Amino acid sequence: MEQSDRHKRYARRSRPKSPDRLQTVKVTGRSYVRFTNQGAGTHHVTSAPSLTERNKKEALHIGLFTLRGKLPAKTNTVLLIGGAIVFIAIWQAVIKIFNIPPEILPTPLAVVQAFPELHFENFLVQNTLYSLKLNILGYLEALAIALPFGFIIGLFPGPRGVFMGYVNALRFLPITALIGLFIIWFGIYSNMKIQFLTLGILVYLIPVVVQRIDNVDKVYDQCVITLGASTWQRIKSVFIPGTLAPLFDDVRVLIAISWTYIIIAEVVNMDQGGIGALAYRSGRQFRPDKVFACLLVILLIGFVQDQVMKWLDRQFFRHKYVKGDHS
Repeated sequence: MEQSDRHKRYARRSRPKSPDRLQTVKVTGRSYVRFTNQGAGTHHVTSAPSLTERNKKEALHIGLFTLRGKLPAKTNTVLLIGGAIVFIAIWQAVIKIFNIPPEILPTPLAVVQAFPELHFENFLVQNTLYSLKLNILGYLEALAIALPFGFIIGLFPGPRGVFMGYVNALRFLPITALIGLFIIWFGIYSNMKIQFLTLGILVYLIPVVVQRIDNVDKVYDQCVITLGASTWQRIKSVFIPGTLAPLFDDVRVLIAISWTYIIIAEVVNMDQGGIGALAYRSGRQFRPDKVFACLLVILLIGFVQDQVMKWLDRQFFRHKYVKGDHS
């Protein structure tokens, strides 16, 4: 019996100790780390900052020039307002230091004071709405053409071989040089301006659609092929959702292109109005304060459009904004 007890005590002493186990427990909203030694049957509990707390601490250490860092929303707002104040101050200082006449460069105050005249005498609101209508119609028509045409070129090698070279070459075409042809083909009224804006967007949008199709991961396509999907099922379940989600970011960026051509389009038959025509006419009348005011309106419209597109992106493609993927 004594020998049996000695063997048991020896076996207990020679048994290898169990490794420490690390467990995370959560008590009343706070995370704790518990170290448990199975051999000794004891554990120690120490507090540890939660993931949210660590993120907050890390955010406080992100500098203004941290590589690929992300600042809090409030900091971005402060920087945005501060940048505008600095820009206006430099603008005013340059005018004072170099004694620039208002016919060359107006003061910020003069630009603000030009808005009442633009509103009551030059029908600023009506002209802005007309330009906005041209912009939206031109972009919708470009999307209606670019999406199916881009998918056909991107998905099938035959059409790609026929058209892709010409589509790439169109990007080097000076669109402004075609304004005379558009007048001959479509006249001098709104339809011509819409078609001109449509072409200006198409030459950039179609190659982007093809590129996004090429970027779809082949693993997803091979997976549905393994499941026996038909050609249409592959297009519907893999290429359309895999292309539209990232393409929406490109659409949001490219929407600004039509505003770069708006003045060229509206200069033709300026009696129809438009914010571009108004800016051009003001420049010819040596009223740079009105020109700057019109440009400011275009910038504000672009900012609002960009925010609307971001909101639509979040509504249609919620998976892109899963926490940790996008800001």
